[in-house]
Amino acid sequence: MPDAHILGIETSCDETGAAVVRSGQEILSNVVASQIATHQPYGGVVPELASREHLRAIVPVVRQALAEAGQTYASVDAIAVTQGPGLAGALLVGISFAKALAFALEKPLVAVNHLEGHIHAVLLEQRLGENADLHFPVLALVVSGGHTHLYLAQVHENLWTYRNIGHTRDDAAGEAFDKVAKLLGLGYPGGPIIDGLAPHGDPHAVKFQISQIKHPDRRDQKQGDHRQFPAEDGPHFDFSYSGIKTAVLRYVETRNLKPAIEARHRALAGIDKPAVEDIRGLCDRQTLNLVASFQRSMVNDLVMKTLAAAREYDVRTLFVSGGVAANRELRATFEREAGMQGLPVFFPSRALSTDNAAMIAAAAFPKFLRGEFVAMDFCAEAGMALR
Repeated sequence: MPDAHILGIETSCDETGAAVVRSGQEILSNVVASQIATHQPYGGVVPELASREHLRAIVPVVRQALAEAGQTYASVDAIAVTQGPGLAGALLVGISFAKALAFALEKPLVAVNHLEGHIHAVLLEQRLGENADLHFPVLALVVSGGHTHLYLAQVHENLWTYRNIGHTRDDAAGEAFDKVAKLLGLGYPGGPIIDGLAPHGDPHAVKFQISQIKHPDRRDQKQGDHRQFPAEDGPHFDFSYSGIKTAVLRYVETRNLKPAIEARHRALAGIDKPAVEDIRGLCDRQTLNLVASFQRSMVNDLVMKTLAAAREYDVRTLFVSGGVAANRELRATFEREAGMQGLPVFFPSRALSTDNAAMIAAAAFPKFLRGEFVAMDFCAEAGMALR
């Protein structure tokens, strides 16, 4: 196997990332410039602001990644960049910069699917451990602020293929966490805050019902084609989280929690970089119980549907990746429930769970080995599918 240093660039949402990875398995550097402070006042990512922040950060982030890796523009063997899915404007910043580098340096350019990057975040660390020989087929749950997908993954001679057997019909899981946190005046990003508050509440205090999907997604059918999924496609395990978000809103309205939420929002506005303990001090028992119950319902739905898919397709290994994979209750529940099924489950480290460029460089390595490079006229694909 050739020794190749790949410079990865990631700008799909609100993290400007650059990394150098050797031969798809050794991280030499992994630099991430976060935009949390920029988007915090709005309670979510503002696409135009994200693009502007990427423009400011991309050059220094790439330079830092090269310096930390002991590499130069001339010494790297290839450049990899996220093509999609993501925010169109944000993707274009990374792609434009990668194209310019590849053209000026006469280096091969590899386009990477962001979702495949999350899957390779798990592989990247497993190759360095004792689990280099993974058993296939692999079922990968990619769960983040923008995505909740289930993929059956196979590999043959460095060619990775993916089959989607489940996705969210509306809100992604991470999006639901962020929106509920915003609704309750807890701050941004909502996922880590709810994860920190949930252990202090009663997860059985509020009963939530998660939507159970029993019909095919109309988006997966051709226009005018109302047939069901073909039998050979097998069952799909889809997710839906707009309903639980609405249920939290109804709870807030019927219990008259809005005055307390507004007071909490004002108090947090006066604290520079509030910690979870600061937020907890502004929450009453009812709010903590609501948060714990919401998280328990979300985690149970993600775990139960994923394990049902694993049984249906007789998979031998389970990957859980993406930003929500950093959630402690999700990890603990997956490890317990998958262990009861005798199914090994692997997560990326928390540093590689959120968006980063090391996973993009790692996912690019099999493409590099196959000579799968892109021409300079390739475009960003905001809705890019993984196959």
